Amino acid sequence: MSNMKTNFDLNQIDRLGGSVNVENNQQPQSEIRNALEVRDLNFFYGSFQGLKNINLNIEEGKVTAFIGPSGCGKSTLLRTLNRMYDLYPGQRAEGEINFYGQNILEQGQDLNLLRSRIGMVFQKPTPFPMSIYENIAFGVRLYEKLSRSEMDERVEWALNKAALWTEAKDKLNQSGLSLSGGQQQRLCIARGVAVKPSVILLDEPTSALDPISTGKIEELINELKHEYTIAIVTHNMQQAARVSDYTAYMYLGSLIEYGKTDEIFIKPQRKETEDYITGRFG
Repeated sequence: MSNMKTNFDLNQIDRLGGSVNVENNQQPQSEIRNALEVRDLNFFYGSFQGLKNINLNIEEGKVTAFIGPSGCGKSTLLRTLNRMYDLYPGQRAEGEINFYGQNILEQGQDLNLLRSRIGMVFQKPTPFPMSIYENIAFGVRLYEKLSRSEMDERVEWALNKAALWTEAKDKLNQSGLSLSGGQQQRLCIARGVAVKPSVILLDEPTSALDPISTGKIEELINELKHEYTIAIVTHNMQQAARVSDYTAYMYLGSLIEYGKTDEIFIKPQRKETEDYITGRFG
């Protein structure tokens, strides 16, 4: 593990934020644990307020979907969860985002380490311009010193997690850019899980894919949620209903309604939510 300075208690985060099948076996099945707790979150693009007083929990080992019309703030919210916004000047967040009890918005955090714990996959596939093997190994080397055989095992493990090993095992030395769009997106997911995060953030991961590739990604999400906490932004109502356990409906930077997905889609509490889901608005 890296020796980089960080405000995180690495042992604590590894223990609490690892695979939910490991330490959680000691937890009562009925106990709910939150991987992330967002409290009084406000976000600004310069003087423009993009998020307004957001409060919600993202439960461990579940899929939470963020839905809403374009410009409602759902992708902005997703990007605050691993401080991806820090890459862009003039953007700032206020409030708290507690990752297993530790506020990631505090100053002095090691953001590279944070993003290894809370990984992100973007709307369009973004494989590195290098081999399939190196796409996986590159990030791992930043945090771990593995032998060649150990790295080979990690690459195979990650590609298996992303349901890509069978298709890629005979061309690991070929460019990641040689893969199809759907395969490239699964490679990006494999790259994310290779560093063994606790949380995976998916920003419209299937919007640029054909229906068959979309189906494979959705199947993969349903598999990964048994080991990771997942938050996904989607414009596809049917996709949110298929893959998520919880849904948050956002509008104009505010969280309008949040709850279990079946309840949100079958009997929403807010008229604004019902209008959006039924297509009367959005």
